[in-house]
Amino acid sequence: MSEKNFEDYHLGEEITRALTVLKYDHPTEVQEKVIPKALEKQDLVVKSQTGSGKTASFAIPICELMDWEEKKPQTLILTPTRELAVQVREDITNIGRFKRIKALAVYGKEPFSKQKEELKQKTHVVVGTPGRMKDHIERGTIELDHINYLVIDEADEMLNMGFIEEVESIIKELPEDRVTMVFSATLPKDVEKLCHQYMKDPIHIEMATTGVTTNTIEHAVIEVKEDEKISLLKDITVVENPDSSIIFCRTKENVENVYAELEEANYSCERLHGGLEQEDRFGVMDGFKAGNFRYLVATDVAARGIDIDNVTLIINYDVPMEKEGYVHRTGRTGRAGNKGKAITFVTPFEGKYLKAIERYVGFEIPVMDAPTEDAVKSGQAAFEEKRSGRRVVRNNKTARINKDITKLHFSGGKKKKLRAVDFVGTISNIPGVTSDDIGIITIQDNLTYVDILNGKGSLVIQAMENTTVKGKKLKVSVAKK
Repeated sequence: MSEKNFEDYHLGEEITRALTVLKYDHPTEVQEKVIPKALEKQDLVVKSQTGSGKTASFAIPICELMDWEEKKPQTLILTPTRELAVQVREDITNIGRFKRIKALAVYGKEPFSKQKEELKQKTHVVVGTPGRMKDHIERGTIELDHINYLVIDEADEMLNMGFIEEVESIIKELPEDRVTMVFSATLPKDVEKLCHQYMKDPIHIEMATTGVTTNTIEHAVIEVKEDEKISLLKDITVVENPDSSIIFCRTKENVENVYAELEEANYSCERLHGGLEQEDRFGVMDGFKAGNFRYLVATDVAARGIDIDNVTLIINYDVPMEKEGYVHRTGRTGRAGNKGKAITFVTPFEGKYLKAIERYVGFEIPVMDAPTEDAVKSGQAAFEEKRSGRRVVRNNKTARINKDITKLHFSGGKKKKLRAVDFVGTISNIPGVTSDDIGIITIQDNLTYVDILNGKGSLVIQAMENTTVKGKKLKVSVAKK
């Protein structure tokens, strides 16, 4: 962490206020290098690991540079997975909260028509997976003529998932006069080629690969036979007794098996893999962030898009097949300056995968012994005590910034010829309320949502019982999530 402050970047008052509430105190190394260049509208290629604060490194300047008045999208952000799209959308919304930046996530397995309707609203930033983004472009449901910024996040993963052609076809549709930023944990040849072809004299910014992975994370390997993994897992969780842990498996079958074993042993746990319905996946993610359970058993689908500051232990129940996977998995711990631990189970046949990982990260991962029977016995009482208690979430950024926000539901929208200015005018005339207390406004055909900030929600509801909007009497209630 540096001694620099976010004030050094001369950001607008609304962004600065959000960063204070979100407890962004000092910029991380990647933020320190990226933010000033992004604010100068330079094309950037950034090689940076997960967990280094890279999302905020582009989200902060993007929010700062958005023109609030402009109704059409000004920024496109491409991500390889739906989970990451939702996470990035959330980060942009949080950082842009007081500037009323509207960010929308578009991805497959969610109704196209719903996204199409939302894209008709004023939207500043659209985050999405390449396939669904391409669909919207081809069907003309997203307007591109005001796109000034393109961010390609996790570019190496786009390549691994075979998205690179879709990414290229999207780039070709965008205005040439734009700023492009590419973020990637590694820079394979295809990603480099993409950068040179579609970027203007990009500045290369590179973080030290092992800086993130060893300064804040303690790494260890335990050698184990396949049929002894479950009992080892239970012993490790007792001895380590983590506040919060992700257990990574290679296949969804393994996830189901491990989850069933832990569930039977009364662990506070959930599971996450690609075979679950999208809504269930988001539900599990949200539950983990909220601290509803302590252990998450997951495939690599969760190695991206989970931003939780106090995951204290990562267990690689199966060695990741791809060396990059190790960095993405272990990057879920040791975030935001906290310490973390990553323990990898290696069977006698997996030595070559481990060697490839060690070459990639640039250090030998120390071998540790399995916990002794005595160590497990002496840790049992503390483990039992923690196991039955709910996890305390110290740093849920979204909950913190939403603490004083009430989302109100008004029973009228476009069909009653209502516009955002009508709501702003009416609400800011209420005694004790100013336009600074009004957040994002979403107007649909027959209803409107308005975020009321600074704990003024009940004041507005009370006043609106006897107030009209543009001469129309509307029902007002607190919106259900």
